[in-house]
Amino acid sequence: MNKKQVIIDTDPGIDDAVALAIALFSSEIDVKLITTVAGNVGLNHVTQNALKLLKFLNKDIPVAKGVGAPLIREIMDASSIHGETGMEGFIFEEPDDHLLLKEHAVNAMREVIMTSKESVTIIGIGPLTNIAMLLTMYPETKTAIKEIIFMGGSLTRGNSGVMSEYNIDFDPEAAKIVFNSGVRIVMVGLDLGLKALILPEDSTEIKEMNKVGDMFYHLFKRYRGGNMQSGLTMYDSTAIAYLLRPDIFDVVDTFMDVELTGKYTKGATIVDLEGFLNKESNATVCVDINQIEFKKWFLTSNKKCI
Repeated sequence: MNKKQVIIDTDPGIDDAVALAIALFSSEIDVKLITTVAGNVGLNHVTQNALKLLKFLNKDIPVAKGVGAPLIREIMDASSIHGETGMEGFIFEEPDDHLLLKEHAVNAMREVIMTSKESVTIIGIGPLTNIAMLLTMYPETKTAIKEIIFMGGSLTRGNSGVMSEYNIDFDPEAAKIVFNSGVRIVMVGLDLGLKALILPEDSTEIKEMNKVGDMFYHLFKRYRGGNMQSGLTMYDSTAIAYLLRPDIFDVVDTFMDVELTGKYTKGATIVDLEGFLNKESNATVCVDINQIEFKKWFLTSNKKCI
């Protein structure tokens, strides 16, 4: 079986850490590169978090440091959700930098994409700044990218603004570039993450699985994406789930864009489910998830993280 060739663009982040581990231990995925982008916390923190995770997981995947701010907006962070460093709750060993490439993330992404024998999927589980810069600076990569699966956007309400999800709200101009790039894109939005809940009994089961599960459990206790009593939202893992189990999602091919100038709606994703705009489809949008099957997949995937 040919493994799926993947670049993961990320801003770890507690739920990013879980998604990364699942991908790295999957027998179906070949992670060629991890790129970091400012988002949940600053670029230096998220880069160190990626390196710490790789050392803990004993995985040798190259890491490339990317863009440290939105294209034109003021920088934000979500340290209130993930802690000051982005991954508080577990004490990781300090990594060395042997996996950290000298190349900028955008250049490293281009190199992987253009030299791969098979088309590459980009999984975006942070703001889309690196990916937008890649597509702008190196448009030749567009035909070599199989698809861009991103966790972000919302069909309904937001978690950063009234209508905006955090990853898109962080850099809506970058999102607009990606959405209108002509590359196949798949949106796995906030609405799906809100259904992808890990309940208290699931967290306890994960804790007892292995050393990675124990690490997850300690991160979960610090995570403010939900709570340990009512359930934790595994937003970023839904993007990995779509790559591996698209059958558990309901999807619609439609036109989508992002609002840049709305007084109250900056960063809102416009998903034209009813075809009001009469525009050609540019995205596959996930509109529902089988919660039971997601949980089965999630727990099974965690057991493989050894």
